[in-house]
Amino acid sequence: MDDVDRVLIAELQRDATQAYAALGRAVGLSAGAAHERVRKLRERGVIRRTTVDVDPVALGRGVLAYVMVDSSAWMGDSAEAFAALPEIQEAHVIAGSASVLVKVRTATTEGLQDVLRRLYAIDGVSGTQATVVLETFFERPVSADGPSVPP
Repeated sequence: MDDVDRVLIAELQRDATQAYAALGRAVGLSAGAAHERVRKLRERGVIRRTTVDVDPVALGRGVLAYVMVDSSAWMGDSAEAFAALPEIQEAHVIAGSASVLVKVRTATTEGLQDVLRRLYAIDGVSGTQATVVLETFFERPVSADGPSVPP
């Protein structure tokens, strides 16, 4: 991955609806060459998907919580069980005092309580600790700047 790829990624993160001509202008390439670069980034898995960033409050998901999940067993094989709960946006197997960290969005705290109840139904889950977010200062995408990414 070179500097041109990094700029293309930054431009797409800023506005993924840009035409290839605009992307090409940003990096000094033709539209076709920019398109080919983006295609290769997708092919290599650097760009995993193109999505829309929506306001969770506008969609009725204003309660954000991070939940530490304790377990009595290895949870690394439980991805499908966590993914089955639509309120869970992310789930990570972690090291430390808990086994899994999940990011949950619900409409209400009662909805969060329901998610916690359903988490206990997952085989091996023995406890939870939820932290409710009061305000988000910012969220940022992963930057292509910084340490080099292997080719």
